Amino acid sequence: MAASGDPVERGGYASPSYAQSLAEFGAVRELPRSGGSLLVRAIDGGANLRDAMACYPLFSCRDWSELGADLDELRDALVSIALVTDPFADVTPAELERAFPDVCYEYKQHYVVDLTRPLESVIGSHHRRNVRKAGRAEEVRQEPASAELLATWQSLYSNLIARHGITGIARFSPGSFTMQMSAPGFAAFSAVAEGETCGVTLWYVDRGVAYYHLAAYSERGYEAGASFALFWEALSHFAKSGVRWAALGAGAGTNASDSGLTRFKQGWATGTRPVYFCGRVLQAEAYHRLSAGRDAADGFFPAYRAPQLKAAS
Repeated sequence: MAASGDPVERGGYASPSYAQSLAEFGAVRELPRSGGSLLVRAIDGGANLRDAMACYPLFSCRDWSELGADLDELRDALVSIALVTDPFADVTPAELERAFPDVCYEYKQHYVVDLTRPLESVIGSHHRRNVRKAGRAEEVRQEPASAELLATWQSLYSNLIARHGITGIARFSPGSFTMQMSAPGFAAFSAVAEGETCGVTLWYVDRGVAYYHLAAYSERGYEAGASFALFWEALSHFAKSGVRWAALGAGAGTNASDSGLTRFKQGWATGTRPVYFCGRVLQAEAYHRLSAGRDAADGFFPAYRAPQLKAAS
């Protein structure tokens, strides 16, 4: 695992390999100073104008102190840039505000786990009970990246897509998953019951943090509580491997305090860390022209990409 400032490729969301897995959503633009990547997109009706977004779900980079300089150098290339920060970003809110003077606010609190603490002392009685129950029915294995894992994962993820109606960048294509499994820091765990894989979790490890990426289950996996066995084994494995933190993400949506996903993640967490939504306008004249006459509800940024835009009266 590389230390900060090392020239080797970083893992997970900071890796150019991960960015390339999302190239169907935009041309990958690597940022030479900070070591991050953006996805550059054409703007409809923009006459060759382009903007950029970060890779889903988080922007991460090698050197946050150089991000502002990277963005300054994109003034002639992009109208605007939008991203959500890594909860373990080595940057202060004031530094983010200087790099993103147009939009910068706390977006969500992400659940994190201090893996130096004994896991059995962290989780509540409800989670411990479900871990024991799932462990009696399922075997959890760490899985290497392989064609077999990809096929199994794709089948389970198709079930997730159908169950939750996932669209857009979070839907991920089979080709995207192939590249994601080749990115540095990738780790996968499967739950197997009576010879059938009923759940898989995907993770990335980068500089002392294990980032929970995705999970998918069969109907049997949902019924058997495979998620509890998978998280227990994955977090235990990372702790034994010397990983300092686990980042579990937030609940679904922007206000999900009562959701089952939120309660599940909260039950493993030892605390939270904020992530920030950041936006910067690099070409003010073009930005205002594209946004003119449009009503961007709730401060959507960039305004010209807001869903269900209405003409201003």
